[in-house]
Amino acid sequence: MANDHLLNLLSDLIGDARKAGADEADAIVADGTSVSIAYRLGKLEQLERSEGGDVGLRVLVGKRQAIVSSADRSKEALKELVERAVAMARTVPEDEYCGLASPDQLAKTLPKLDICDPAEVSADTLIERAKACEDAARAVAGVTNSDGASAAWGQTSVAIVASNGFQRSYASSGSSLSVSVLAGADQGMETDYDYSSAVYFADLRSPEDIGKTAGTRAVKKLNARKVASQKVPLIFDPRVARGMVGSFLSAINGAAVARGTTFLKNAMNTDVFGKHITIVEDPHRDRGLRSKPCDAEGLPNSRRNLIDAGVLTTWILDLRSARQLKLAPTGHAARGPGGPPSPASTNVYMAAGKETPAALMSDIKSGFYVTDLVGQGVNMVTGDYSRGAVGFWIENGRLAYPVSEVTVAGNMKDMFKQLTPANDLDLRFGIDSPTLRIDGMTVAGT
Repeated sequence: MANDHLLNLLSDLIGDARKAGADEADAIVADGTSVSIAYRLGKLEQLERSEGGDVGLRVLVGKRQAIVSSADRSKEALKELVERAVAMARTVPEDEYCGLASPDQLAKTLPKLDICDPAEVSADTLIERAKACEDAARAVAGVTNSDGASAAWGQTSVAIVASNGFQRSYASSGSSLSVSVLAGADQGMETDYDYSSAVYFADLRSPEDIGKTAGTRAVKKLNARKVASQKVPLIFDPRVARGMVGSFLSAINGAAVARGTTFLKNAMNTDVFGKHITIVEDPHRDRGLRSKPCDAEGLPNSRRNLIDAGVLTTWILDLRSARQLKLAPTGHAARGPGGPPSPASTNVYMAAGKETPAALMSDIKSGFYVTDLVGQGVNMVTGDYSRGAVGFWIENGRLAYPVSEVTVAGNMKDMFKQLTPANDLDLRFGIDSPTLRIDGMTVAGT
């Protein structure tokens, strides 16, 4: 079998590295097949199919490590890969925190996860779905142009072998469908999009639903107004609310904590959110976009509450950051062929609240419903938050008119404490959130 072949290739590579002078070594190979298409204004614009992969070798000589990768798997190329990696490791500075897991730290059993769709999706099927998606978007009254639809499918086979006895191989898949269209004309044009991603192609939302949603969103944004600067409650639509969860994950990343470059660096076991907030990580969810049976260093992972009743319970740690912080690793290492392991989360979501989105904003006399955020204005060191925003003004608990060209600002420490989730959680992506209400933020307009 293909995965057995990959494991044998890496085992031989590790053996050669040890013979060449490496004290420890691990190696990874990632092979992938993908098909993607772009379709615009009723015509196929792009069709690509790719097959291939890379081999990555990490060697350790004492406390020095080096990583080399190559797409060439000939005997000569792999021999050169080993020689180059060992030579580099002997010359780089020492890193007291690098190193493989000890055998007793490795996962003893691995859950079998449903994360690979066995069926290959044809280019014709992708074209058909993209066409239907764009047609549905362009059929919405008021849509005047299209940025196009795209569809993609891919499968990846990954194998990892290390000199500490760790061996793992698995296959995963992913499919996606998206469209972006424009509404209006001349200076009054607006654009919007929608998309769906899934492990199984059959789990994608229908192209008609995606297209209609994108077109409707674009038309609703027409004739946007500006508003005066003021401090009001904000409602974050789920597609931007999940960015709050993403920012939280960045703030508890072990590498940032070890460097002291996060505003949550001293927040362990304290109330970061309100007591009604729970944030869950579930690495073993079947058909989860970020699911995996163990981490990239062979350590076990498990479902846990990152935030439990508002309290921060853990950092996101790989072995290196755990050693820096003198803590036990948490099984969060991720890696590719070209770099060392680093901390990364798996499937994470904020648990749903009790109220509907409508009930959540029913008492807001004046507020802002945010559907899009622009720019990267999040300072992870201080927590200061300032981003361009688009959405709808709320009057007396209802959406009144579209708003653009404003900025929303606050500090994430305060935003986390003032946050209330609705009951509309839908697990569509690797990071998910229901609709969120955040009181006391500043809208900077005219």
